[in-house]
Amino acid sequence: MANWIKKLPQPAQEYLEGKRLDEVECIVSDLPGIARGKAVPAKKFDRQDYFHLPDSIFFQTITGGWGEAADEDEGFIERDMILIPDMETASAAPWTGDWTLQVIHDAYDRDKKPIHYSPRNVLKRVVKMYRDMGLEPVVAPEMEFYVTARNLDPAKKIEPMMGRSGRPAAARQAYSMTAVDEFGPVIDDIYDFAEAQGFEIDGITQEGGAGQLEINLLHGDPVKLADEVFYFKRLIRESALRHDAFATFMAKPIEEEPGSAMHIHHSIMDIETGENIFSGPQGGETDAFYHFIGGLQTHMPAAIAVMAPYVNSYRRYVKDNAAPINLEWARDNRTTGIRVPISGPKARRVENRLAGMDCNPYLAIAASLACGLLGLKNEIRPAKQFKGDAYAGESNIPRDLATALDLFDEAEELQQILHPEFGRVYSIVKRAEYDEFLQVISPWEREHLLLNV
Repeated sequence: MANWIKKLPQPAQEYLEGKRLDEVECIVSDLPGIARGKAVPAKKFDRQDYFHLPDSIFFQTITGGWGEAADEDEGFIERDMILIPDMETASAAPWTGDWTLQVIHDAYDRDKKPIHYSPRNVLKRVVKMYRDMGLEPVVAPEMEFYVTARNLDPAKKIEPMMGRSGRPAAARQAYSMTAVDEFGPVIDDIYDFAEAQGFEIDGITQEGGAGQLEINLLHGDPVKLADEVFYFKRLIRESALRHDAFATFMAKPIEEEPGSAMHIHHSIMDIETGENIFSGPQGGETDAFYHFIGGLQTHMPAAIAVMAPYVNSYRRYVKDNAAPINLEWARDNRTTGIRVPISGPKARRVENRLAGMDCNPYLAIAASLACGLLGLKNEIRPAKQFKGDAYAGESNIPRDLATALDLFDEAEELQQILHPEFGRVYSIVKRAEYDEFLQVISPWEREHLLLNV
């Protein structure tokens, strides 16, 4: 056994025990959150310290097109980046036909400086800013997604998958254990794959949509949790495919059903004392608690372009449909965009309910933490706590991607936290995607405009 294999994380070692490693997938997340990279024989991985990919992978749109985001002086030359493995991320790929590991890599330029528009580097940058202040951010993501019937025709509506009963998954069955049982074989594979990869699931529940599930992850380090969400998306898709179904993380895949979110819970620890800075010595809420909420309220409109990255994302923000329409905050109130769950003082946290499950987890967590950090630094006070049903209030978030990108481009403070070069590249790529979308004529347009205008 090669020396580096003996130093792998324990779950990876257990996965390979008594087996011969065949292949290593060297991967990095692009802007949409797709795993890009190379699969190499284990013997070759044993001999390499890094590998190369062109920087253009970060200029690619979700359709495979390109944003003109290359350095203006050099042009679109697709120069190589240096991809260095983070061996702490080594994880099984248990759905493959042979014994395969996945390893997430970090992207550097030829001077060994981080590529500023690599999503994992963006999140690492934000986390370092907290640590430089003596603070440790802690997050817990919740992942909502749909398990659907196979859809091979983009013109056809997405339909719920067929359950074990032989009937399509039913809507409005939130928290039903019977509904969860309908997906038993898929969920069994999710658990098995997660165990092989060393991931601990805090729970799986049925959500309100037909075939909609939610997986909660235990709280922890933001980069580690983003890695897990990045891995989980692939894991869940592979589990569904084994049972003739699709798993989709679209924010709004089915017209009549609720959208899918990635709620992000935040707490901040004082590194020196280990105490939650949102709670005071007597257990009360601190100024830092309110400042964090104030930062989310003030800066989130500009950050939504990162948390809701596609035209479909804005279909989720529908009144009375399990998604927020504004940035009100309240305690134990799921109608507000910012919620403070019931907890004891040590576990006091703030939940951001704006991010869609279609987001890149590294970027959404980074953007959310950046908003909170600006609140802490600038001591921003939040609006008064909202009382009642926030759907009765006014919408104060962007309703479309173009508006969100305009706000993002103007947000100098936010972009200084995330890095201006990331902001430049992200905006160019997302506007290229939006232009691609505008070239597509929808069924609604053909139905209502063809003969009526």
